[in-house]
Amino acid sequence: MRVVKAFHARQPRVPDADFEIGLSGHLRRHYELPERIALYGRFSTGEEDFDALMRRAIWRACCKRFGHGVQIGVGVGFKHPETFEIGDRVFIGAGAYLQGRIGGRCRIGRHVWIGPQSYFDARHLIVEDYVGWGPGAKVLGSAHTGIPISQPILTTDLVIKPVIVKRSADIGTGAIVLPGVTIGEGAIVGAGAVVTHDVAAYAIAVGVPARFLRWRDGHE
Repeated sequence: MRVVKAFHARQPRVPDADFEIGLSGHLRRHYELPERIALYGRFSTGEEDFDALMRRAIWRACCKRFGHGVQIGVGVGFKHPETFEIGDRVFIGAGAYLQGRIGGRCRIGRHVWIGPQSYFDARHLIVEDYVGWGPGAKVLGSAHTGIPISQPILTTDLVIKPVIVKRSADIGTGAIVLPGVTIGEGAIVGAGAVVTHDVAAYAIAVGVPARFLRWRDGHE
């Protein structure tokens, strides 16, 4: 069996070009946040290298922290990027959407791979280093209380519960992680699983709702 190592995770840290960082600084100093976000719309769906550069420059100008070597795919959307902390060499695939909130926190560590069409309810979300996030997988960080029962659920109080995905975990294609869940270090969540409770470090969880299947090979 031929083992293929992840290319992006093995590359050395190479700082982004000075002119690109300077452009981001210029945008931050001379344009208000809504203007920067509006400018992003001009480049969000372009497929040329210049479009990709401008997406990165605008994200850097908007985010609380933004690393080097980040790749932002075509059609990636966001809300409240001023709350985002993005590490080095993060990949965000085409059509992904990250929804923050005023006063919230979204921290994505180094070398995180986020697949196309993923959805992050990033109101209080921490994704640690080297996490793999499969295409179309979703995380939800909030839910309505449904109380009182006489009210429509949509109008009841919204409760935000932190979601934490620990270092080196892997979330399968189409999986859903629900509010308040912690995925342990090195854990695997199977494709299409719905995670309603914490997953232990180095465990494999599958199904709807997700249940413990077994420990990863090599777990002691």
